[in-house]
Amino acid sequence: MLRWFITVLLCAAFLGLGMSVAILGPTFQDLATNVNRNISSLSLIFVGRAFGYLGGSVIGGVLFDNMNHFLLLGASMFATTIGLYLVPFCKTAVLLIVVTSIFGVSIGILDTGGNVLILAIWGDKGAPHMQALHFSFALGAFLAPLLAKLALGRMVSAENHTEADFNHSAFNQSSEAYSESLLGIPDDMNLLWAYAVIGAYIFVVSLFFFALFVKKSSRQEKAKASAQRFRRAKYHNALLCLLFLFFFFYVGAEVTYGSYVFSFATSHAGMKESEAAGLNSIFWGTFAACRGMAIFFATCLQPGTMIVLSNIGSLASSLFLVLFDKSRVCLWIATSVYGASMATTFPSGVSWIEQYTTIHGKAAAFFVVGAALGEMAIPAVIGILQGKYPDLPVVLYTCLGSSVATAVLFPVLYKLATLPISRQQKEHSKS
Repeated sequence: MLRWFITVLLCAAFLGLGMSVAILGPTFQDLATNVNRNISSLSLIFVGRAFGYLGGSVIGGVLFDNMNHFLLLGASMFATTIGLYLVPFCKTAVLLIVVTSIFGVSIGILDTGGNVLILAIWGDKGAPHMQALHFSFALGAFLAPLLAKLALGRMVSAENHTEADFNHSAFNQSSEAYSESLLGIPDDMNLLWAYAVIGAYIFVVSLFFFALFVKKSSRQEKAKASAQRFRRAKYHNALLCLLFLFFFFYVGAEVTYGSYVFSFATSHAGMKESEAAGLNSIFWGTFAACRGMAIFFATCLQPGTMIVLSNIGSLASSLFLVLFDKSRVCLWIATSVYGASMATTFPSGVSWIEQYTTIHGKAAAFFVVGAALGEMAIPAVIGILQGKYPDLPVVLYTCLGSSVATAVLFPVLYKLATLPISRQQKEHSKS
């Protein structure tokens, strides 16, 4: 009964994680106004958060092998709460970048720790629970823009400033900006409420983790259960390295298509902006919906089967996107199939590897870093290549190449994971 409660609590934590990660995008313009900067000069907050997330994943992996899981998760969520409350009070761009970087560290620890704890309490039977965990994240990311619209929608419609108006006001207030302190009450209180609501929710969830930490018996129970389920594949390190590459290509392709499909549809396929926005929405909509349905699929399908089905779907849909990149009907159908195919790969991959080798903090941090590097590197490279070759569908080539890479890597992963088991079975049968 306790592990069901922990699972629900982790899903609640990942719901908050999804909201805290996604809230930055829809409030970006308001944060820029709050620190008297334009959007282009403030884009470093995304870079700072990404590097903070990488650092947090590594730190979390190390600490999870040496600290109580509940204490570390509670502390990371409490730090996330502080970061969310500080962001709207930042009055200088440098401080905002620093705060978002530290905020990135806390969410990196939470992300790594949540995956490790699900594996620790469910082992190789945790596939449905892993899917539920990542669906909670997707649901939080879906809810964050809606929350921002509720908090900021009235202000945005009332103040329809142009960029020239913004720059003019920024120049007029430049002398005042230098004299202001690093922290201050935001001019727009709606911005504060958007972050405060999410921060309050995450703080409440963190209290439950601290309560579990106080319960010493549950900690000892989990340590015993973890020790009983320990296993190590013969090619443990090779499996982790290949999984690093697998998640590097998978997450990189997912973020690249989600980030560039709008600009590709308008510039290359000749779609209107409203149509391109719908194409972007259907990608993330099918992605989130299939993550929700995967909770039930995971009860009757093995993680390896789900990965194979996802690889087939992403390979076929990306191939159709490349072959019929000018066809609007194909773009709509293939984009929805591609989004659905990408939905279950990451949680299925984590559940699959646990069947063959036990994943602790450092191992989880290793492949989470691979995913984070793919999220940073591939979209950045594609942005440069698309600028150099504007007439080519570089985004679609990237998705196809990544699908081929994951389709090739998984059979190699499966062979390495199952080979020692088959040999051990042969030795037992001979004896």
